[in-house]
Amino acid sequence: MANLIHIPPPDYFLFICIFSFLFIAAPVLSKSRHPISDTEIRQKKNECYADIESGLWGQQCKSSMTAKENCALRCLSPTCYELIYESDPLEEGEKDLVRSQEYKYCMYKASLGESLEGIKGAFEY
Repeated sequence: MANLIHIPPPDYFLFICIFSFLFIAAPVLSKSRHPISDTEIRQKKNECYADIESGLWGQQCKSSMTAKENCALRCLSPTCYELIYESDPLEEGEKDLVRSQEYKYCMYKASLGESLEGIKGAFEY
């Protein structure tokens, strides 16, 4: 009988750890580092308006221009809407430039995968 050279198996534990890290970390590492642009926001908001007009958001979103705007803001970014507007939605005829800037800043930070802490109240004078 010939002597066989015994080659130890590869370190499967290390292989599994490395593979798991790459599989799990890939989405985190591939986060967009490209901030959302005004053009992208405008395009997505127009898509939201189209969805609202088609009835996808229900009749309550078509009841007034302000209702439509609140629904469009929620559609555009549910997270930012909840943070900035949900507790006090826009009212008829209201133009809230401070909250508008906070919302836009929220979308910018969210597009980069950054924390949204401290956004509400960031533009109050």
